[in-house]
Amino acid sequence: MTRPRYLRRVPSLSWWWLLGLAAIFLGVGLGLRDPWPADEPRFALNALEMLKTGQFWIPHRGGEPYPDKPPIFMWAMAAGIQLTGSVRLGFLLPSLLGALGTLAMVMDLSARFYGRRVAWLAGLALLSCFQFGLQARTAQIDMLVTCWITLGAYGLMRHALLGPDRRWWLIGCAGMGLGVLTKGVGFLPLLMLPIWGLLAWRGQAVRPTWRDLGLGLAVLLGVVLLWVGPMAIITSLSDNPLLTAYRDNILFKQTGERYADSWHHIKPWYYYLAEVIPWAWLPLVLALPWLVPAWWRRGKRLDARVLLPLGGLVMIIAFFSLSPGKRGVYLLPTLPLLVLAAAPMLAGLLCRPRLQWLGGGVLALFGVVFLAAGVLGAVGLPALADLAEEHGVVPWAWWSLLGLAALALLAWGRPRRGLVMLSTWLAVFWLSWSTWGYALMDHARSPRDLMAEIVDQTGSDAWLAMPDFDEEFLLQARQPMVHFGYHTPDDEQFQRAFAWLQAAPDDRWMLVPQHRDEAIACADLGRARDLGMQNSERWWLIPGTAFTACRGDAEAAPLYVAPTTLAAEPHD
Repeated sequence: MTRPRYLRRVPSLSWWWLLGLAAIFLGVGLGLRDPWPADEPRFALNALEMLKTGQFWIPHRGGEPYPDKPPIFMWAMAAGIQLTGSVRLGFLLPSLLGALGTLAMVMDLSARFYGRRVAWLAGLALLSCFQFGLQARTAQIDMLVTCWITLGAYGLMRHALLGPDRRWWLIGCAGMGLGVLTKGVGFLPLLMLPIWGLLAWRGQAVRPTWRDLGLGLAVLLGVVLLWVGPMAIITSLSDNPLLTAYRDNILFKQTGERYADSWHHIKPWYYYLAEVIPWAWLPLVLALPWLVPAWWRRGKRLDARVLLPLGGLVMIIAFFSLSPGKRGVYLLPTLPLLVLAAAPMLAGLLCRPRLQWLGGGVLALFGVVFLAAGVLGAVGLPALADLAEEHGVVPWAWWSLLGLAALALLAWGRPRRGLVMLSTWLAVFWLSWSTWGYALMDHARSPRDLMAEIVDQTGSDAWLAMPDFDEEFLLQARQPMVHFGYHTPDDEQFQRAFAWLQAAPDDRWMLVPQHRDEAIACADLGRARDLGMQNSERWWLIPGTAFTACRGDAEAAPLYVAPTTLAAEPHD
């Protein structure tokens, strides 16, 4: 069978207009909030420590080596902070640029496969996907690694379907290598190789040669070795056991062991199908009853433009489903492939009355839920009032407005345009999230004000200890701060903390959640100061003089100084 010659369109002015609008849409809210848990404060702390200490090769968290992830994302965040001169402006830049790069590649392939009109629809479809919008506004590692994975898939498809083009295949392999140095799973496009081989066997794709595969694998491994090689040499030659442990952890525990025998986020095999896809792929998930038959028909025609990204999507879901440890963000790389597989059907989907009505029904549900929650919260429904007190956020007006906006869009567009109105409401949701939502939630999710209050009570020269620390507190510290190892058992941390406090009780304090009352039962809590609610917990600030009756052990745990607030070396 003769392989079809696909379109080779180049970007038009309107194509760049959409990317520009996407940059504005996704960039709204930059500089309006601090890094929030989970993950964001950790990576911001890594990046700040790189800038403060000049130690870029091995990331550190509060002075302690951080072995969970390779350094690419932390380098990117450090660059963003350095370029902007602000943590608030710079920490979200890697995710924003990763989202724009992913969007550009999806639009470019769609234009080359089907033309510029479909490329516009594909770009809008990707922008409207809920998980894409969420991760583009979140400083987690997944949006950047998705960009590298998409580059790998892009290079593979440029070579396999628009080639032969060895240059793009090798660029894609380099992208996979950068993905491995970002999160370890950058090799995911290689899961498309069996589908590529089958399509080539049927004459629908360029036949992969052993030379091309060998060169691609060499490029991928070469990029990885650019960091892994020096890191392994540095840590192996070091006399520091922490660096040796770092090497073994990141090379073995965080790769094969994390996948095959995960120790957290344990979920059943159907987790992605039942609990992630329904919200992550919204609103495209609503079109699956129409997309699946269309994919079946195109599959029978051996349409490689659909089968290759669709096969990659299925393989990625299967790959992550086989591991006992699962997180919703792991499926983010499937979104570009989903949009590419659905691209030729997008225009036809918009003409499906039942799909539009289904979208309208979901929009109506959102409108009713948000409006009801906002009104009931405003009138003081106990369950919602308790929730607001626990999290320190009062969102009733915001939620009511979102509910009214949903119902107003539905009334204006009618159910016959329900899917379009649902996508429009999601845009309203994200714009309000990035402005009003940030203003409402930042004080509750960032301990910036709490750490400033602690300085007012202790003085800026007083030292602060935090056993069982959270990264957001180290990040926002305004005074010298110590901790006792992220993975150190809690009882050992408190014994070390007691000894450290007793060495200079007049100049040292402890910050501790009030629920840890058993660990500090030996302290004179009559001297404790109630700092109130922060990050869903109540906190105590306790002077070192309150711990004279506690049994300390200076050898129980290591002592780390957070370099981002380092003023002077502590003394024992």
